[in-house]
Amino acid sequence: MISGEILKAQETIKKTLILFTTGEIIFGRYYLLINNEGFGMATSVKLDDDLESRIQHLADIRHRSAHWIMREAIRDYVEREEARERFKQEALASWTAYQETGQHLTGQEVRDWLKTWGTDKDTEIPECHE
Repeated sequence: MISGEILKAQETIKKTLILFTTGEIIFGRYYLLINNEGFGMATSVKLDDDLESRIQHLADIRHRSAHWIMREAIRDYVEREEARERFKQEALASWTAYQETGQHLTGQEVRDWLKTWGTDKDTEIPECHE
């Protein structure tokens, strides 16, 4: 019994060493990602077989690791969602300002102004009105 526990501990140590040298390790359909720059958050992600093979295919043709592909995909997703949230918050702030002041531009006023961009008749944004 004790020797079995020692073997499990040794295997865990080996896997940990692999993690810190390659930045990734695969346990079946689980990827454990380690950010070696500054020892960031380690995350386990369960992937279906199809997605796993698609990631590996991209990694192979890009000459990158699966870890790099997943990290880039997550970074891109987070940046896109943060931009979407900023846009939403700006829209809510604009709506609140409109409700408080009544100041606005109509859609047609904005379209007419945008049509002048890049032309000799380029104009400043129209003044808001009630």
